[in-house]
This record gives sequence, structure tokens and C-alpha cells, in this order.
Amino acid sequence: MKAVVYDAPRSYAVKDISVPRAGAGEVLIKVGQVGVCGTDLHIHEGDFNAVFPLIPGHELVGVVEQLGEGVTGLRVGEQVTVNPNVNCGHCSYCRAGRLILCENLKGYGSNFPGFFAEYVAVPQTLVFSVDGLPADTAVFTEPAGCAMHGLETLDLRPGSSVLVFGAGPTGLLLAQLIAHGGASSVTVAAPTAFKLDTAAALGIGRTVQISRDDPEADIAVLKQASPGGDGYDVVVEATGSPRIGGICVPLTRNGGTVLVYGVTRNEDIVAVHPFDVFRREITIKGSFAEISSFGAAIAALRGGRARTDGIITHRFSLDDYGKALDALQNDPTVHKVVIVP
Repeated sequence: MKAVVYDAPRSYAVKDISVPRAGAGEVLIKVGQVGVCGTDLHIHEGDFNAVFPLIPGHELVGVVEQLGEGVTGLRVGEQVTVNPNVNCGHCSYCRAGRLILCENLKGYGSNFPGFFAEYVAVPQTLVFSVDGLPADTAVFTEPAGCAMHGLETLDLRPGSSVLVFGAGPTGLLLAQLIAHGGASSVTVAAPTAFKLDTAAALGIGRTVQISRDDPEADIAVLKQASPGGDGYDVVVEATGSPRIGGICVPLTRNGGTVLVYGVTRNEDIVAVHPFDVFRREITIKGSFAEISSFGAAIAALRGGRARTDGIITHRFSLDDYGKALDALQNDPTVHKVVIVP
């Protein structure tokens, strides 16, 4: 089979390798399509705790090709997805039920062979049925799971006004879940007009185009767009931009919450005024990936609470993996890229 294989950061080739077999308790999946996300760009650079050699890719939809010994509850030909994150089960965080904080957290596509391949074998415990969902929806299960974990972490107070920075795929999924999770208003801010048009088409009540190059002007226009003119109860940073991160606290109302959701580089720094956080009792939370939110995410996708219409804009084959990365990083017409083996 074909697979994208890295031997080191930024060094990869599309190779012919052996098709894996489903061992006891495992499922062999024929890959249908795999989403490419910003995390894959970080992994390409060797970040995100990537371990090489490596087959990347972690947003999968495919069909069951073979069932290993002892596997029940699935059938050959069933459309499935895979939760790529694996906790150790024995560290202090796992034993306390805080699985996403596992000290030994591993992931398919970063530590184990991932999904930019024609076939993949994974433990049944990580496999979820998405039979009946359109493949173009089911491929968003992993980012929808991350968004669902973001909603769970946020613990939204009913009636809150919410600002989401970022109209990328996962930002739009999170914005929709927040809108259905008790918010009185949701505003999405981003610099790209066509992504904001997609946000509006998906039911986001208010969109605001910003520049990212003039923080003070962005603060002014976004405060003016807020329901009371004084900011938002919740501000979500879903871009990974330190510059945007730096204006989140000023846009948060007294007693409000900032959710750090976008992926930055390890060395990035965002400055805040601690007295402002102290005096106005601002809460700053982080939401990292997901590990136990797949079931809820699939339910939201099935129920239409998280829609994906129009988000996929580009498709590439495995042989064009390099073009996919380049498009994601440099093409202003890209929203969501998928690889179709």
C-alpha cells in the first residue's frame, strides 16, 4: 500500500509499504479520506511531540476491511472513524479520571503510525461507527471531538455572549456547539471574508472581519459589535496567533472567561496585565485536543448541531501530499483540505 512516511522533520516520501494485518482485538480499516489540519503542519516541522519515523494523519473516515480475533460489534464494510489519542491508564491523572492530562499521552499520527495511508490497523477500543453519515461529515469527527471537549471545558454559563476568534474548521465547529450550548449570542471574527460567509451559512449569528495587523482597531470594532458594547462574557482564541491572544483579555467582560483553544508554537508568548485579570476576576482556561468526546461529537454531527457544509474546499491524493501541505499553509482559498487515498 501507499503511505506518507517521514524519516525526520520536513523529510518524507510517499512509499510502498506492507498492508498491516488486524491482530487480536484490532480492526483493519480501508482509508476513505483523511483531514489535514494545522497540527499536521506542526508535526511536519517536528513539533507536537512527534516521534520519527512516522506516518502522520489523525482525522480519518474509512470502512472496516478486516476484524481481528475477538472483535465484536463491528462488521466488514461498516463506515468508521478512529479516536487517535491514547492515554496510559496508570499515571496520577488517568487514575483521577482526567484522561486528556495523561502524563504519557500518545497519538496516532504523532507517536504511532497514522492515517495518511491506504490502510491502518488500530485497536477496536478506538473505533467508532459513523455508518449513515456522509463521508464529508464523518471526516470531521476528530475536530468535532476537539470542539466538544472545548465546550465541556468552557462549562458555559447560560445566556453568555461569546466571541470566537478564528473561522477555521474547528473554530466553526466549536462556535456552532457553543451556539447550541446555551449562549445568548455568538460572534465569529476572522480576517478572511469567504470563511466568514461559511460561518454565516452555518448559522452563526454575527461575523466580523478583522485585520490582525491593528490590535487596537480590532478591539474597538469588536467591542462595538458586542451585545452591550463592552465586550463578551467568553472569548475563544481559536487561531493559534499570539497577536490575537493578546487582545482576548481586553475584550472579555468582568468575571468572564478566555478559552485558549488554538495551537501555537511552543515558544510563543502572550502578554497579559495580571492586575486586569485580578481586578476583573477573569478566568483563563486551556482546551487541548480530546480523548473522551468522540461519542458526543458523533451525536452532534448526526443531529445537525455541528454542520460541515461547504467547509471542505480542496482534495488531494496521497501522491500530492506535499501540495496539500503547501495549500493549507499558503493558499488563501483553502478552508479544509482532505487527502483521498
